[in-house]
Amino acid sequence: MTGSDYFVPFRTKLRSMRTEPFGADPAGARMQRILNSPNFADGVFQNPLGARTRPSGSGLEFAKIYFQKEQRIRRAPAGTVPVHATTLADLAAPPATGLRLTWMGHSSVLAEIDGRRVLFDPVWGERCSPFPFAGPKRLHPVPVPLATLGPVDVVVISHDHYDHLDLPTIRALASTDTVFAVPLGVGAHLERWGVAPDRLRELDWNETAKVNGISLTATPARHFCGRGLRNNQHTLWASWAVSGPEHRIYHSGDTGYFPGFRDIGAEHGPFDATMIQIGAYSEYWPDIHMTPAEGMRAHLDLQGGRPHGVMLPIHWGTFNLAPHAWAEPAEWTKDAAEEAEQAAAFPRPGEPFEPGGTLPVDPWWRAVSAPMAAPQWRTAAPDAVPGGAPVVRRDLDVAGER
Repeated sequence: MTGSDYFVPFRTKLRSMRTEPFGADPAGARMQRILNSPNFADGVFQNPLGARTRPSGSGLEFAKIYFQKEQRIRRAPAGTVPVHATTLADLAAPPATGLRLTWMGHSSVLAEIDGRRVLFDPVWGERCSPFPFAGPKRLHPVPVPLATLGPVDVVVISHDHYDHLDLPTIRALASTDTVFAVPLGVGAHLERWGVAPDRLRELDWNETAKVNGISLTATPARHFCGRGLRNNQHTLWASWAVSGPEHRIYHSGDTGYFPGFRDIGAEHGPFDATMIQIGAYSEYWPDIHMTPAEGMRAHLDLQGGRPHGVMLPIHWGTFNLAPHAWAEPAEWTKDAAEEAEQAAAFPRPGEPFEPGGTLPVDPWWRAVSAPMAAPQWRTAAPDAVPGGAPVVRRDLDVAGER
């Protein structure tokens, strides 16, 4: 080390140590766009509704829950997740109705809409982490190799967290002719990873790009961004409204519930299908992820307050990211959909379906689920039945219910 090294700012040294998976910081004209954004203030992007982005409560209490052996068992499938076996063959013919969705796991969805192919939040990597040896690992394989998926008109990214923006996947897609639609600031990561600037459509909230006859609008969400220990939120997060000549779809990305879903639905809906985040929720971060009940409420808000279209639950089943049981998001969403009389699809990873056709509704997760703790959404509290005896909360053996 020379004497001059002492005069290099510490933050500059940290940046020089950042490996490729951490991405790149916005700079130049991109940073100027960020500074001029109406959604940027006090040095960070702002949520549409105040949100705590760091876990609340006791860190020690959370650690006890998260690392307790019995709870770890419940957060993973008890058997092999039944990935759909004939995805590529099923995708060979165009959708009869003009709209087909294929959930690839977590938040990755291939949407075939009015003759175009849109790939949301593609994550084909083995771990959602900057390190190949650590971090949440896949609980099931990808349904199909990315190289065999075929041409994609546009790749849509909701935000830059590792379970939504994956370096190996982007690097593979960078060698194709696809266009990338991303929130403001996220383009810096993609350029570092080999995506040409002219293939980027980098949008602030309520801005729209058109790609091959499809309109893609970045809409607000209640979340946060960042790929490092220090998070300055110089990259934006978004949900997405996508419309073609005949169909409209919505992808929530990651978000907490907020009243803005009604505004998004009024402006861009109603939607033939919504892809709604219903997993990785916790009382420790209630503002930035939705429970299944909140996800159903968001879907109904997007549809003008009434059941309409089809809801596809996403952001569950593939990675272990929260204290809840592995199958809980699906089981809870199924109950919420039935209560709301709202059509919902529950495909196996890689199983294509058409929202205008027959929906996959078999609760396939029950065959590979460990028993879950007593579900509060099903079990009444002791004082919920006036004059009645206390209700005993028992574990729910969903495998035994199949």
